[in-house]
Amino acid sequence: MMPGMNHRDGMMSWWMASGWGWLWVLLAAVLIALLVWVLVRLSGRPSPPSGRTQPDALQILEERFARGEIDHDEFESRRAALRDGGT
Repeated sequence: MMPGMNHRDGMMSWWMASGWGWLWVLLAAVLIALLVWVLVRLSGRPSPPSGRTQPDALQILEERFARGEIDHDEFESRRAALRDGGT
């Protein structure tokens, strides 16, 4: 038995007391984090897009015009209002 240990102390107590315990805990945390990262990357889920996720007002207006929902005059009127800041 190691000096300073009594019959209730186990090997884990010796490792923790010797200063090596924190290293094993840190190593386990890093390995778990790495495993989670790899599983997320391999899951095939698309990552969230960066930048804008919703179309802006002009793009919506152009799409409505392209689908024929609004005529040319209304398109031009609304586009001018968007450029002027809606005033």
